[in-house]
Amino acid sequence: MPVNKAGGKFTLYQPIILYRKFTADYLFTGHGLLGSNFVLISTAEGIIINIVPKEDAGDDIEVLKGLLCPGFINAHCHLELSHLKDVIPAGTGLVQFVQQVISKRTPLDEARLLAMQAAETEMYNSGIVAVGDICNTADTISIKQKRKLHWHNFIEVSGFVDAAAMQRLEAAKTIAAVFAEEQQKFSLSPHAPYSVSKILFEQLNFETSNQLITIHNQECAAEDELYQNKTGDFLSLYKNFGIDISSFKPTGKTSLQSWLPYFANNQSVISVHNTFCSQADLAFASQHPHLYFCLCINANKYIEQNIPPIDLLRNNNRTIIIGTDSYASNWQLNILEEIKSIQQATAFNIPLQEILQWATINGAKALQVDDTLGSFEKGKKPGVVLLQNLVGLNTTAASFASRIL
Repeated sequence: MPVNKAGGKFTLYQPIILYRKFTADYLFTGHGLLGSNFVLISTAEGIIINIVPKEDAGDDIEVLKGLLCPGFINAHCHLELSHLKDVIPAGTGLVQFVQQVISKRTPLDEARLLAMQAAETEMYNSGIVAVGDICNTADTISIKQKRKLHWHNFIEVSGFVDAAAMQRLEAAKTIAAVFAEEQQKFSLSPHAPYSVSKILFEQLNFETSNQLITIHNQECAAEDELYQNKTGDFLSLYKNFGIDISSFKPTGKTSLQSWLPYFANNQSVISVHNTFCSQADLAFASQHPHLYFCLCINANKYIEQNIPPIDLLRNNNRTIIIGTDSYASNWQLNILEEIKSIQQATAFNIPLQEILQWATINGAKALQVDDTLGSFEKGKKPGVVLLQNLVGLNTTAASFASRIL
């Protein structure tokens, strides 16, 4: 039987099937780490055929230097804020950052569209295959229609005044209808505990039954102060924007312990940032069966100059995933840069393969796309990414990721 140069076999009566065969110093499957004596086999389009010992792989193996892994899952991003790159200075603190985002957002124009296209291109080239994207408008649809990446669109709902809750919910539903019309995957989601009222939380619990949602959680200490004592920096934000919070009653509990009980209808929840999450919070959260903790470490460093309690999350066996946040709050949209910061912040005590699991299969499960993405398993099309300039299994400042398929 003839054999084509790419490793496919065919007869006069069968179509040509092209294969790609890869080996590298390390092969991370999404679940575990293999060495250079294994070969990843896929179709030319990137559908996984198998992983086999090198001696069983035949000829035409592409030998690469570095670590091969499935495509990355960016579990938290704001594509529509891409025009704010280098606009908001680092280190302002969250309350000032939020005020600047609100005041500096602009209507959709060519410059904003080009900024979003540049953000998507960076994510694609650096190995990201799927994104959990926060949407306050339908401005990103023209990019997402091209389906260069897989998108889950979280239509953000906010409003801290109970009287306006239904109006704010209907406005979000109007945006969601545009995504539905364009056959874009979406779900309604609360913005943050400091921007969603009690009635709005209750309505969202009803609207999102059995769905995937996300929420910004405990990104700064002031969030807990608000819920515990009705004190802290958020009071100045409400005052500056003329928001009457006289009806808000503090719970005497932390933010997470205040908002999580609202979601009692089998929701899967991605809790983002978690910078000020405590042991008591994690013990409380153990009651929720479908809760993911998303790290955006570079955004936390950019805004609050703080980092999330990574070791605490690990010690409590919480399911960790990774996001980049937006150009407004990060220097780049690159999952490997997040991994590098995590390794540096934890003194390289976390095995790289564990962090890669957060960035691949864990993220795919969180976005509910693990049937096709997140791991090298037969029939999946997860993307193939090469990590280079590693020292053993540690990243360096020079480490970078590039898309192979």
